[in-house]
Amino acid sequence: MNSFVKYLPVVLLAFGAATAAHGDDAKPDNITAAENENGKYLTADGIPTFHIGEDGTVDWPTYSGFRRYHAECHVCHGPDGEGSSYAPALKNSAINLDYYDFVNVVTNGRKKVNAAQNSVMPSFGANANVMCYLDDIYTYLKARGSGELPRGRPPKKEAKSDAIKQTENDCLGG
Repeated sequence: MNSFVKYLPVVLLAFGAATAAHGDDAKPDNITAAENENGKYLTADGIPTFHIGEDGTVDWPTYSGFRRYHAECHVCHGPDGEGSSYAPALKNSAINLDYYDFVNVVTNGRKKVNAAQNSVMPSFGANANVMCYLDDIYTYLKARGSGELPRGRPPKKEAKSDAIKQTENDCLGG
């Protein structure tokens, strides 16, 4: 069993706690970076987000998210989160969908079948290339949905921090 599975209960516990905490309150700002934790940018609510410098340099997780999205997600959801005839655009999902709902859908999948639609999002909960980089994919899609990151490979990126390297190695069992 891959070591990323050991983190799944923490993700699901956080999903439940955050959902209960947010309730019907006004939607929090899920874009603006309030802090940087060893190369990972977070909103004031502790939700992963992106950072793009004035010269166009993107944070490492957003760059990594571009790479992971195009390795695992673009086949169905189209390049750059733009959608396809097969599956919807995801760039707006990262903006409009609660982070914990996003995690839940990617981890567990979702099926919507009725007279108007027939869509199935498979579960990626056992795919280390998705789960170990889920926050990266999320921040990439959020940057695309905000309009602050244009289509294509980001031309400049921050260096990968030692903390990000360690988290990646721990998740992948390295």
